[in-house]
Formats: sequence, structure tokens, C-alpha cells
Amino acid sequence: MPQTARYNSPAEALHATLSSLDNARSRTSRPTPRLLAVSKTRDALEIAAMAAAGQRAFGENYVQEALPKIEALHAQSLEWHLIGHLQSNKADLAARAFAWVQTIDRAKLVPLLARFRPADLPPLNVLIQVNIDDEVSKQGCRPEDVETLAAAIAAQPRLRLRGLMAIPAPAPDMQQRRNAFRAMSTLFDGLAKAHPEIDTLSMGMSEDYREAIEEGANMVRIGSALFGPRPQRQGT
Repeated sequence: MPQTARYNSPAEALHATLSSLDNARSRTSRPTPRLLAVSKTRDALEIAAMAAAGQRAFGENYVQEALPKIEALHAQSLEWHLIGHLQSNKADLAARAFAWVQTIDRAKLVPLLARFRPADLPPLNVLIQVNIDDEVSKQGCRPEDVETLAAAIAAQPRLRLRGLMAIPAPAPDMQQRRNAFRAMSTLFDGLAKAHPEIDTLSMGMSEDYREAIEEGANMVRIGSALFGPRPQRQGT
């Protein structure tokens, strides 16, 4: 697995990461995927430095952790994505604060997000999270439930169905991950027949984004390869 490199500046890290994405893309016939910088555990100053280098889209795992950062950096008009599990009692906060929610995995969330999305904001971009490996401990809907969930989202004017997201099992054998990415790509293509407006397949992280891109990802979520090793949390 690739080791996390250390760079002298956010601009150098961003340039190296974007170059790596383009190199992976060059082995396919598709455009270079969008980079989502995973900023969980990073503070507002670190995010601001990466934004100054040119990165605009950032992903957060926890609503409560993200809100102070979003407020502190409001003037920069960054694009914020929720990429962690969404509890239904946080749907109102997520619908107001984020531009994207990538982790819709059950029907209960759909009317809640639609209800709380402010009328003065564009429709909330949403992805359906799929448990592609059928992991007991992993969030995400079953592949066979995707179409039903997609139809429910498409029926809500305050939501915009953009596609699918997955976090395959962290198997040491990269071929297993590649197989999961390939299955997601097939699922995405099937969904596009009923919903031709979808345009986003979000998969691949710091250790496996190259394989994800080769199998069809057009958005990758990268944290440590971009920001460096994740800081240790203090306390419990």
C-alpha cells in the first residue's frame, strides 16, 4: 500500500495529489476525477491553508465537528460534503450546513433532509451509500435497495440525486477492493438507465484511489495522502 508522503506546503501536497489522480486517470478513457479533501480532525487553519492552495471541496464525518469549521470559513464559500453516517436527529443541521450528503442509506432520511433544506439554498446534493461488501458493521444500503431509495430521493424537489458512494472493506488484497469498485461501477451504470441525471460515483481513499479511478470513480475522498498523518485525538 502507498505510504503517506510528507510535503513542504499545502500547495505542494495538493499539486502532487492532483498529479497522481491524473496519472491514474491516464490509464482510462475518462476525465480526471474530482478531489474531495477529507478534513475530519483537521482544524480550520489547516483547511484554510489547503483552500488557499486551490482546493474548494472538503469532506467531514461528523456534523457537530464540522459546524464550527463551516462557520469559521463561511466567507470562503467552500463546498462541504458530509461523508460520515448521518443520524436522523442531525438531519436538520446537515440539510442546512452542507452542500452534499454522501451517506443516504435509508428511506427515513429522505423526507427529513428535504423538509429541512432551506428554500433559499439550491437543492441538497445527495449520494446513496452502498454496503457493497455486505459488511455487518458497515453503514450503507444493500445493492438491491438502491433503486427504491433513488426513486424516493428523485421525488423530492429539495434534493438532487447525484449518484452513489461506497467504502469497500479494507481488504489487504487490493484485488478484492478492485472487485468491489467494479461492482459499484456496474451498479452505477444500471442506476443511470433509470436516472440519467446522475453524474457522481464517489469511491476510493488515500490507500486505494488509484484502483478506484481505474474502475470508474469520478470523485475520490483523500485525507492523509493530502494533509499528512491524522492527528491523534486527545482523551476519550
